[in-house]
Amino acid sequence: MKRLIYLKDVVTLKLDEEKCIGCGACVEVCPHAVIGINGVNRAWIQDRDACMECGACSRNCPTEAVSVQAGVGCAAAVINTMLGRDPSSCCCTIESCEDPQSQGKTSCC
Repeated sequence: MKRLIYLKDVVTLKLDEEKCIGCGACVEVCPHAVIGINGVNRAWIQDRDACMECGACSRNCPTEAVSVQAGVGCAAAVINTMLGRDPSSCCCTIESCEDPQSQGKTSCC
């Protein structure tokens, strides 16, 4: 699968390294391997531009070290559709991610 980039340098993903306990929950749930665990057992953002802002990382972080606002990265799906390209799968709202059956949309998490 080719690497997806949503919108370069606009992702709202933030990581508070002070709050991170290195549990790896964010790494496990991220569908694009945006977050990794470094050598000192702390999360780090390894590919910010690949973040689709689904919010799975922030919802699963037990210390609220990860935050993201859903929606900005989903603009790529809209643009690709308008240009007649194969749109990336994105549901654009956290609520839809929580319920894959919501309004016929597929889960982005």
